[in-house]
Amino acid sequence: MPQEPDELHDLLRRPAIGYLSTTMPDGSPQLTQVWVDTDGDHVLVNTVRGAQKLRNVERDPRVAVSVADPDDPSRYFSVRGRTLQATTDGAVEHVEALSERYLGGPYPWYGGRDEVRVLLTISVEKVHAMGW
Repeated sequence: MPQEPDELHDLLRRPAIGYLSTTMPDGSPQLTQVWVDTDGDHVLVNTVRGAQKLRNVERDPRVAVSVADPDDPSRYFSVRGRTLQATTDGAVEHVEALSERYLGGPYPWYGGRDEVRVLLTISVEKVHAMGW
């Protein structure tokens, strides 16, 4: 498995918007705007139980993630990989940390406090860079 390039790692630690592509049951693509993060080796995405993207990766773990530099959107990374894990362990704390990064405060719990957060760990199998 390739490691994240340093520039991708740094970008994933910033409030850069990502787009996660999964595959619907009929084979059509499904694209979702997401907050992104990294553990240093993998791309991390936080979602909620019941979300289409979660149902899709539970059926077919193959995904693509694209993340653009917020200072220059023509510079971006695209990653292809697989969802290695979907867990609730640490997912609430993770979304709170992401909210601090992206919103500058606590997570607003758009779907209500009873929603179950799920943390996706995505392998980095292929990386394409534009403008780096």
